[in-house]
Amino acid sequence: MTSPNAGGDLRQRVTKAIAEDVAPLLGMDSGGIEVVAIDNGVVQVRLNGTCGCCPGSVQTIIMGIEQELHRRFPEVDYLEVIP
Repeated sequence: MTSPNAGGDLRQRVTKAIAEDVAPLLGMDSGGIEVVAIDNGVVQVRLNGTCGCCPGSVQTIIMGIEQELHRRFPEVDYLEVIP
């Protein structure tokens, strides 16, 4: 049975993983990432800095982050970048 706080717990775990493992790498190129929401297995993130305005890097970044989130958190189905 899923606890009522399971969604919040997933958000905390995903946010922590992104803050510790992804954000520092993006920060080296003056970029950033923020977890906006997680709903029904969809993680919504916002890219900022140089990462938010480079169309080529967005796809590459998202594919890599999405694969890592799938590996760590099987309940994550999809990663979506929102403006």
